Amino acid sequence: MRGSLRSRIITVCNKKTSQKGDNVAVSFYAFFANKNNEPELLMEAATWWIETHRLDHFEKAHKIINMVDQGL
Repeated sequence: MRGSLRSRIITVCNKKTSQKGDNVAVSFYAFFANKNNEPELLMEAATWWIETHRLDHFEKAHKIINMVDQGL
């Protein structure tokens, strides 16, 4: 996964946990605006989320942060 996507994931997850608490769950859609203006990056996130790690639609933000920090 490219560095810019990793940074975006960490930023969004940290923002969500600070707003809604440690128990907040996110979907990979949370990392993108409601526009399809970055289709390649969206597909990269979807592939990582769905194909590579077979994650549920919603996962705890802290779990995603840990996975990205570990380089998974």
